[in-house]
Amino acid sequence: MFSIKRGLIATAVVSTISLVAGCSGGSGTSDTTASGDSTSTTGGTLTIATSTPPTSMSAQNTGFGSESLYTQAVYDSLLRAEPDGTISPNLATEWSWNSDRTVLTMKLRDDVTFTDGTQFNADVAAQNVLRFRDGTSSNASWLSRVADAKAVDDYTLEIDMSEPDPSLEWYLTMNAGMQESPAAFDSPDVETTPIGSGPYILDTASTVVGTTYVYDANPDYWNPDEQYYSHLVLNIYSDSSALLNAIQGGQVNAGLVSDTTTIPQIEAAGFSLVSSELDYQGLLLMDRDGTLAPELSDVRVRQAINMAFDREALLNAFVSGYGSVTEQIWPESSSSYDASLDTTYSYDPEGAKALLAEAGYPNGFTLQMPSSSAFPSQIFPLIQQQLADIGITVEYTDLQIGDYINDMIAAKYPAAFMQLQEDPTDWQIATFSITPEAIFNPFHVEDATVTDLVSKIQQGDTAAGAELNKYVVDQAWFAPFYRLTTNFAVDANTTAVAQTGNVYPYIWNIKPAA
Repeated sequence: MFSIKRGLIATAVVSTISLVAGCSGGSGTSDTTASGDSTSTTGGTLTIATSTPPTSMSAQNTGFGSESLYTQAVYDSLLRAEPDGTISPNLATEWSWNSDRTVLTMKLRDDVTFTDGTQFNADVAAQNVLRFRDGTSSNASWLSRVADAKAVDDYTLEIDMSEPDPSLEWYLTMNAGMQESPAAFDSPDVETTPIGSGPYILDTASTVVGTTYVYDANPDYWNPDEQYYSHLVLNIYSDSSALLNAIQGGQVNAGLVSDTTTIPQIEAAGFSLVSSELDYQGLLLMDRDGTLAPELSDVRVRQAINMAFDREALLNAFVSGYGSVTEQIWPESSSSYDASLDTTYSYDPEGAKALLAEAGYPNGFTLQMPSSSAFPSQIFPLIQQQLADIGITVEYTDLQIGDYINDMIAAKYPAAFMQLQEDPTDWQIATFSITPEAIFNPFHVEDATVTDLVSKIQQGDTAAGAELNKYVVDQAWFAPFYRLTTNFAVDANTTAVAQTGNVYPYIWNIKPAA
């Protein structure tokens, strides 16, 4: 299934999507561990099936999400995100903000050495932060509010912000916080030969770029208790059939399931599933000021659209029931999630018709929307039918997926079906989909209540996120259908823990079974 992730959006024009199962850079609930049947042993080789090659092996330019395992193997990050989203120490042992949250001060480990022998320190950390901000990673904008980074002393890092960013600590758990040896910065091989301080070293002689990436354990790793294998192999399988064959042939120990129809065969091969909910699918009701569709400026019309959908039926029809119905774009893992909001709009076509009539549209209206063959074929006719049942006639324009996304975020359609990540923090959610500058608020709709609540979130108000969530649901800014289940399959010799906010479990949470 296709989905848009924040990490794929480097500018206001997007022409690419990621192909993952229920896809990241969003978040959700998770099982703790699972197991199933193959060949990994403590100290042996762990082989993981992946779906896409790394954009770059340079810490400055690397992607994350579906690329995370490649670089987590070789680079340590300043902070660490636990599976439930809690942020823990890593290369930074403690950190604190000044009173207005514009200066982050971090105390760093003094016992870490890169695999080329270079010592890690605050000056190296500062260089890496600024290099990432100024690099070509699709996530470089995460550090756009970083004005400067500098060493206060050998092991104290200061990051100065142009304005508060409540998600900075989260970003520093991912590629924005990865640390590379300064000796690699100007190397002609920096894009293919990483030099980090992480648990593994890339074996470039055995690696086949674009196909297989082979790693050996770092003999001098500072955290050997989390170094579970002597060797790590990441094999790329471009389609679900190839992955299924690899699983059935015992060629991999774990892999992301991109096609839910193969799950019975995967389980029959002795694999178990580690599941989480990372994305949601539904309608983006973007034209809330009525620029192209005047009808959508009336909250009653947007509420009627929410009441038009039988979410349980859509969940079963679209993704074979692998997910949970929802009416909010906040994930269950968020402290701002409110389970009661998921029953705000019951399936009620007659009630929806009454709302439309109350809004002045007793005979309904016509709504222009895009469609694309990149999505399963049954999606668009079912949406069209359920809206027709309340009197709204949908007229589709069929587009290639790149045009679909580009036209949608260029405000050429008042509403559109989409799969989007559920971000881990309130600030990320707001700046991705809600604020006037958000890429998925393409009509730049402004709302005084939203502006006030987002400002409070930026200043660290922990209650404002829940208020914003409720307000957006009540105002029907979106019509989510369900959260999708992401499934990571593991064999009997392997365990894993699903990661809040990422499509793959983090590398240190994939271990030999006890």
